[in-house]
Amino acid sequence: MIYLASVVLAVSLSVGLGDVGDFSPCLNLFHRSWPPKVIGGTPICQRYENRFHFATLYGRQRRSPWFSAYIFSPPAGKRPRADWMFEPQLASSRADGNMVPFPPGPVDQNVVESQAVDDDYKNSRFTRGHLNPSLHHTDHRDRVATFTLTNIVPQRPESNDGPWASLEGHVSNVLTKYCQGPSYIVTGIIPYVRDRWLKNRVAIPEYMWSAYCCLNHSRNLPENLTDTFPTFAAIGRNDPNSTEEIVPVDRSKKKQAGYDVRAMPLVELEEHLARRFGTEVSVFHERCA
Repeated sequence: MIYLASVVLAVSLSVGLGDVGDFSPCLNLFHRSWPPKVIGGTPICQRYENRFHFATLYGRQRRSPWFSAYIFSPPAGKRPRADWMFEPQLASSRADGNMVPFPPGPVDQNVVESQAVDDDYKNSRFTRGHLNPSLHHTDHRDRVATFTLTNIVPQRPESNDGPWASLEGHVSNVLTKYCQGPSYIVTGIIPYVRDRWLKNRVAIPEYMWSAYCCLNHSRNLPENLTDTFPTFAAIGRNDPNSTEEIVPVDRSKKKQAGYDVRAMPLVELEEHLARRFGTEVSVFHERCA
């Protein structure tokens, strides 16, 4: 069981009115308008150009997200070139609710103290790992909105450009071909039992996890996909030296280099999360019923 000073067992922590502190303005982004019951944090309705695009549960003291939730749409075009952005209302409850690009010069100290900034990731061994990836969206604005550091965790490049990228592509292909209604996705992290930090500021995840819920799907599924609807879940390693209780290492696949991803039933994912967080976990309302 993990004990964190930042853990609160309710997700209703309020830091001011607006897009930060309450999921109410963007409940439509969740299956049955029901946010996951995972761990405590600061809810963010991620607003870009005056529209909500996805939702994030943010760990303020960790300067990294616990999860991001969004509705999948088939990808269109290449990955956009976008400036990295931040959430002004984490720094001040009186600020505008739209995410904004980091300035070319010094960043306001209130922003630096409240969330990750670009310098945290520069010249490090970690990439900026999207929880909500741009390739899971059709609309250009939906894709650009994913480039906020409140949607980013420190992810090893061997994971981000390897097995985890393959998982994101697999999910995209499966949902595009076989999901005939809304596809709700939640992607999050599992922390180390004893937190590890990037530049003593940003918490590094030991594992990444993702799950989707698609109730309205094709009834003519290939045999190898029959157990992936209406739900699918997976956990990926972000540390090649982690133990193998959660995700074993397939040593026959040398290219994965210990950054394996393991698919599993939703209930098993929730059991792994519950053991690490020390509290009951529900990713989707009634497990996508």
